[in-house]
Amino acid sequence: MNNRRTQYEIYWEILTYCNTPRSITQIIQRCNLNSKIGQEHVDFLVLKGYLEKTLEKERFLFTTTSAAKGYVEIFMKLYLELFQNSPEFKL
Repeated sequence: MNNRRTQYEIYWEILTYCNTPRSITQIIQRCNLNSKIGQEHVDFLVLKGYLEKTLEKERFLFTTTSAAKGYVEIFMKLYLELFQNSPEFKL
């Protein structure tokens, strides 16, 4: 099986990681993304209302919103059903 992550796995990783406020640099590094793709994923999640963008000490931070809770729960349930183990992302 291909070991590449799907977009949905990457979204799950970002949303899980951003339970506490994170900068775009932290997200890109922790989720192992390049800056262009990482920014596109974060922008998409902000547009959907799953990430909140706030300005703190002259830098933007991203935090998972309550609207994302449903996605995270459904993704985990589906992933566990398909693969019998949780996604490989350690916080």
